[in-house]
Amino acid sequence: MRFSRTSKALGVAAVIALAMTGCGGGGNNDSGASGGNPNKVIIADGSEPQRPLMPADINEVGGGKIATLIFSGLVSYDPSGKPVNELAESIEAPDAQNFTIKIKKDQKFTNGDAITAKTFVDSWNYGAAAKNAQLSATFFESIKGYDETSAKGSTVDTMSGLKVVDDTTFTVELKQPESDWPLRLGYTAFMPVPAAALADPKTYGEKPVGNGPYKMAENGWQHNVQIQLVPNADYNGPRKAKNGGVTFKIFQNDDAAYQDLLGNNLDILQTIPTSALANFKTDLGDRFIEKPYAGNQTIAIPEYLPEWSGEAGKLRRQAISMAMNREEITKVIFSGGRQPAKDFTAPVLDGYSDSIPGSDNLKFDAAKAKDLWAKADAIQKWDPNTVFTIAYNADKGGHKAWVEAVTNQLKNNLGIKAEGLPFATFKEARDLATSGKLTGSIRAGWQADYPSLYNFLGPIYKTGAGSNDARYENPAFDKAISDGLSAPSVAEGNKAMNKAQEILLQDLPAIPLWYQVSQGGWSTGVSNVDYGWDGVPLYYNITGK
Repeated sequence: MRFSRTSKALGVAAVIALAMTGCGGGGNNDSGASGGNPNKVIIADGSEPQRPLMPADINEVGGGKIATLIFSGLVSYDPSGKPVNELAESIEAPDAQNFTIKIKKDQKFTNGDAITAKTFVDSWNYGAAAKNAQLSATFFESIKGYDETSAKGSTVDTMSGLKVVDDTTFTVELKQPESDWPLRLGYTAFMPVPAAALADPKTYGEKPVGNGPYKMAENGWQHNVQIQLVPNADYNGPRKAKNGGVTFKIFQNDDAAYQDLLGNNLDILQTIPTSALANFKTDLGDRFIEKPYAGNQTIAIPEYLPEWSGEAGKLRRQAISMAMNREEITKVIFSGGRQPAKDFTAPVLDGYSDSIPGSDNLKFDAAKAKDLWAKADAIQKWDPNTVFTIAYNADKGGHKAWVEAVTNQLKNNLGIKAEGLPFATFKEARDLATSGKLTGSIRAGWQADYPSLYNFLGPIYKTGAGSNDARYENPAFDKAISDGLSAPSVAEGNKAMNKAQEILLQDLPAIPLWYQVSQGGWSTGVSNVDYGWDGVPLYYNITGK
């Protein structure tokens, strides 16, 4: 259902109708799974979610991994990233602006509450309203009335662009035509929640009631220990659970998780730690995966810090970027398992380009980096006692090794003090970024929510976006992104998105490092393991042997 694969001769309305009404059925339900023990509980690695599990308040992978399994929205994504209808019967628009959405009849949450058109409208209005301060609120920005609802201090709590027609039909009016808007509807922010969630979101978020292929076990969330999910017997969508449940064990570091994997005490490890990259293929035999996915790694540098603001800050960010030898780090630290970045998105996405003007700022050039740093000093002197820090989480992802490699390069190539700033958990690091209290840079990056270039740009770099760690503001970039969304086709929109990237490649609110590659492994006790287009294991498909 990727629109860019549809004939360009088709009008926008025809493209949307073809894409959204023809996606029902089995989809990813049968992606290679056969045989095996359907009763085995799969033990997987996880991380403590940053916030209670309200779908519109999730913008990190710990919570997102759980939410996509316990919730079901209008669509989900198959292993290749193609949207497949879940609750949607049809999603149609004559003009890419005025959508009529019909949902399937007799849908229910696991507590028995009915899922109706009103459920979606209420859930989306809650997610967008300023008073609710949901981290993913900006995902609703395209809907008419969002600006009034989301304005600081606003008492308006409904978007004028949402209308309930009947129990199974609602309409959505966007602020402008956007050809790729339906692609977003599988993201967690758009998932429906029952009325109890809106009445008491904090309590609900600890024991969420959903409608996905799994549900939370009784007392299933044991904070900082594990999260237990069991199959939802009433789920009849394309992601039916083929196992007895998934328990996400929360580890303090990936090295401990890897040892549990080798001892068959862990069934699947999403990411091999950097300490094991040289040997994991030998250790695991044929029980590993290595393939590119829609994800990247960056370093975000907050512009609210005086030394990183204005023209001097811009020059320093360019200097930092050019002082890094990405090729060397990806070869030495990651054993070739990463690709040096050439833009802000990912090569697996339609519309990706490796030759956007400004991408030279991502090439290693120590001499030019020093020159840029000197130019910044001429505008605003850098205190030689200041330490450039990269905050990172020590529990997941094996970031210590590459952070140390980057800071060593910065010390050698720029002559500044630089060091890593570790936090025990991902949650702690994200809380600091979310609250705008960073004292230096932070390791960031993006795992795609839906298959679109825009998803790597708007939610992270638009003014006020929920994941804008740098607090970047540039009206020219915001307009370029908006122009891209209103393009008459996804293909034309991709061209506009890459024009917007030209601005980012000069400003560098975050410094792209490399594109991610799925490098994971599994135990001898499971089969039918594969990863999706977004680098996440297809947990529902895994069976015991």
